[in-house]
Amino acid sequence: MLSAAIANKDLLIAASTIWVVVTAVLVMFMQAGFAFLEAGLTRMKNAGHIAGKNVLIFAVCSIVYWAVGFGLAFGDGNGIIGTAGFFPSVNELVAVGQKPFDWFSEIPGAAGYLFEVVFAGVSLAIVWGAMAERAKLWVYFVFGVLFTGIYSITSHWIWSPHGWLFSRGMQDFAGSTVVHYQGALAGLAGALILGPRIGKFGHDGRANPIPGHNIPYAVLGTIILWFGWFGFNPGSTLSVHSGPTFGFFAYVATTTNIAAAAGGLGGFLTAWIVLKKPDISMMLNGVLAALVAITAASGFVAPWACIVIGLVSGVIAVVGVIGVERIGIDDPIGAVAVHGMSGVWGTLACGLFTVPSLASKLATGGGGLVYSGSFHQLGVQALGLVAVGAWTFGASFSILWSLNKLFGIRVDHEAETLGLDVSEHGMWGYPEFYIPVPGGYGTESHAHLGASGTPRTAVAAAAMRPSTSP
Repeated sequence: MLSAAIANKDLLIAASTIWVVVTAVLVMFMQAGFAFLEAGLTRMKNAGHIAGKNVLIFAVCSIVYWAVGFGLAFGDGNGIIGTAGFFPSVNELVAVGQKPFDWFSEIPGAAGYLFEVVFAGVSLAIVWGAMAERAKLWVYFVFGVLFTGIYSITSHWIWSPHGWLFSRGMQDFAGSTVVHYQGALAGLAGALILGPRIGKFGHDGRANPIPGHNIPYAVLGTIILWFGWFGFNPGSTLSVHSGPTFGFFAYVATTTNIAAAAGGLGGFLTAWIVLKKPDISMMLNGVLAALVAITAASGFVAPWACIVIGLVSGVIAVVGVIGVERIGIDDPIGAVAVHGMSGVWGTLACGLFTVPSLASKLATGGGGLVYSGSFHQLGVQALGLVAVGAWTFGASFSILWSLNKLFGIRVDHEAETLGLDVSEHGMWGYPEFYIPVPGGYGTESHAHLGASGTPRTAVAAAAMRPSTSP
């Protein structure tokens, strides 16, 4: 009798809420993927700092997004910015399909917040990948707060029904532009202002390799991110029954997986041709670049197009990383190529490959050039990229440039050489490699090093030796 009394609409809301919350948790788990990936692709002396900042930035983002970001992005407003829904409380968060968050018609406002804040956290994680191993810790707090606002305004343009790019039919199913392109643009601004890491470029301008310290970590991070992307893209249906059919999220999951697989193969083979060796890190970048690209197109394209999108992304990942380095930009994680260039490619791919029937049923834009013979959708996608590029890069560069002029955002030479683990946190990510522990790993081979990484005195070294007295 109880189940009979529950309306079908209420059952759908309950099912959709479960679905959205579960996918939000999957996207949050991507922070673990970024931690492993970025720590693995950077040096041991910075591993703790690099991994730990993913917790820090998500904590900062979560509070700021609740206070103002969610309202800026999805609150009622005009074509440029949301003007309602700040500091939402009980009524706004438990309501379904009511102002100020009436766009979330299938889930309560709280589920909408939870799903959207994890996306903001991913975009912010991308920023620091390009600035890794040389930025001061306090910059994470200050720029994290401000970038959350920048990100939210762009979200309003493209994802809110009030947004000016939304009204023009821009297609970005899950955020190639909103999440990845924006994060890469801010990261590029930071990399330009910070300059390269010590020793990255020689006096002749040629790049010196600074390899990451743990490729298995990077592999694990990539697999976690691939796994989390099944929340990222399919969860963007925001319902169990939105789209062309019930359970459309399964189709989105399929397109996501096909593209990622093609990207891994594309990156692996391109590296084999260009670098003469099948570089593992480039294979990983190929997977991630394809996932970035298919993020915009996952609900709009056919499986064959996913393979094209993925293969091209694999090429972009390899050629883009090499190209960025050759023009003198030090991007330790490859964020500019993987998230920026592939974000552009994925956004434009919608204008090429969108199936008209999918666009119609999703009520977003029109068919791509391949199907319609029209450049209209491609033009809308390009307009969005130009607008977001000008706004996000301009605002991010201005903020970081001002902070750098006023306070300096880069650690000093000594701190960078020593490593951010100990200089910023007073601890090591791998303490037994630097601080010999009696009976612990590295005691003999590293006994000549102290906590600061400098040679110990003879007295201190003698104190570390086991006693030989009876």
